[in-house]
Amino acid sequence: MADTYSLYLQTHNFHWNVEGPMFNTPHLMFETQYNERWPAVDTIAGRIRSLGFPAPGTDGKSTRLSSIDEVESVPAAMEMVGHLVKGHEAVTRTARAFEAADEAGDESGADMLTQRLQIHERTAWMLRGRLK
Repeated sequence: MADTYSLYLQTHNFHWNVEGPMFNTPHLMFETQYNERWPAVDTIAGRIRSLGFPAPGTDGKSTRLSSIDEVESVPAAMEMVGHLVKGHEAVTRTARAFEAADEAGDESGADMLTQRLQIHERTAWMLRGRLK
């Protein structure tokens, strides 16, 4: 959840701050992406709660748990895309928790992981295509 939340915030921040001659393309692309992320954060939090654990609901807790580096500056549009590629790749690494889901007999969790992996792998691929 922490990585997904961090990626949501990063994408939304980039949407707000992107500039340049091709402004509209990344601005709209980032908007589409952060709109997909927000319900995912809520779904993941709901899954955590359904398992009896507290969802990490503060920025500080999410930052400590996240493997995504915070970008303090306002990079150029294509650098933003590069940061988002790294973010999606990080989420795919942390979402590969199938062994833990299997050990816990958590088929619902494994299904959610599969769905999230498909989305993040596809988004990373599409963003990488923008960098070429």
